[in-house]
This record gives sequence, structure tokens and C-alpha cells, in this order.
Amino acid sequence: MLTTILDMAGVAVFAISGALAAARAGQTIVTFALFAAVTGIGGGTLRDLLIGAPVFWVGRSDYLGVCLIAAAAVWLVKVERWPLKTLLWFDAVGLGAYAVIGTSKALAYGVPPLPAIVMGVLTACFGGILRDVLAGVPSVILRPEIYVFAAVLGASSFALASSVGAPTPVATALGFIIGFGVRALAIARGISLPSYRQDDSDSAP
Repeated sequence: MLTTILDMAGVAVFAISGALAAARAGQTIVTFALFAAVTGIGGGTLRDLLIGAPVFWVGRSDYLGVCLIAAAAVWLVKVERWPLKTLLWFDAVGLGAYAVIGTSKALAYGVPPLPAIVMGVLTACFGGILRDVLAGVPSVILRPEIYVFAAVLGASSFALASSVGAPTPVATALGFIIGFGVRALAIARGISLPSYRQDDSDSAP
């Protein structure tokens, strides 16, 4: 039950983040819907194609319906400018949820733990990457704050808890809290991992 709720919530918040990106760019309602759908279902679509599962939203209307409702809701909330932080917070919730959902589904399809964690990370990050590419802004994975690493921690926490026999609701809650918590801390505090610094002597002629 918790997994199902988290799955739909992940689609919803990612769809909202996509619609917010369209709002910031001053796009039309059709583009709102496109951004919402691509962001909401993009990561899960890639995961399902890679693990050989039926694509989760094909054959049912509720996932796309949630994306369209999210687009309409953002369109109707008339604000002059959506702040970037709003988009980032919705994206953080989606990241935490989808890191767990992606890993859980991969494990259920017999994918070994390490590739299953990768599937969780792809599920959590790919929709946001597509959103940023469509919006013509620097990809979220290239921003200085921790992003992919938060998804890795959330997915890994779920996989580890599941492997030691933790009940699914406990493992799900743990993975979400860690994934979202790390990303939230990065947004609030501007925390980032150390970046590569080239030695000046290496580039000297």
C-alpha cells in the first residue's frame, strides 16, 4: 500500500516540477502538459524498458491523468514567477520516492541488487534530465548541490534494508527518508560533493 501511494505521489510531484519548468519559461498549456508527462513518467519508462517489464503507464489512464491534472493545477495557480526553489523541492520529493520505487520494481523482476540500485537512480533522475533538456536550462545533474548521490543513497538504503529482511513498508520509508532528506539538506544548505580540481601545474605549457 505504501509503495503504491509513493509511486503515484512520485509521478505527481515530478509532473508538478515539469509544469513548473514550463511556467518559468512562459509556455502554453499544451507545453505544460508535455513537460508534466515527460517528467512524471520519463524515468519509470526508461527503467521498464531496461528491465524488460511492461511500461507501467501503458494500458492505464491514471498515471497520465495525474500528469495532466498537475499541469492544469500549476497553470491555474496564477503567479508572476515560480521561484526555482519551488521546482527543486517538488523534484526532491519525486527523487526520494522514485529512487525507492525504481529499485523495488527492479528487484521484483529479478534484477541483482547493484543493477537494481542503478535502476532506482535512473528512475529518480531521468525525468528531471528530460525536463531540463526540453526547458533549455542546465541539467539538474550538473548543478552543484548533491542530486544523483541522494538518489544513490535512497536506492541503496532500500536495497540493503530489503536484503536483511526488513518489512517492505519499513524499507520503503527508510529509502525515501534518506533519499529525500539528503537532497533536502543539499537544497537548504547548498551542500555539494567535492568537485574535481585540475592541478594548475598539469595545464601549464
